[in-house]
Amino acid sequence: MKPTINTNNNARKFPFVECNYQASNLEDLTGRCTTLSNSFRDISRDYFDNEENKDFLSNAAIFFALIASAQIPIAASATEMIHLVRTLPLY
Repeated sequence: MKPTINTNNNARKFPFVECNYQASNLEDLTGRCTTLSNSFRDISRDYFDNEENKDFLSNAAIFFALIASAQIPIAASATEMIHLVRTLPLY
């Protein structure tokens, strides 16, 4: 969150510093996750079962539109390369 700027002329110039701050106690942490995670295969299966089905058709349509639009310049450059090779003299 962005800090707000005091526009009051009588306001302090520096932010208030809390002198009684104490760091949190980390003695009871074990370094392990609270719940064991599933395997990577289970995580990806859950993603594709729950979330990907909503967007699959629109993503597939966009993908095929991009592939089709990329094929036009590739085909045009291939025909121009063939034309260039035919016009060059053979040595």
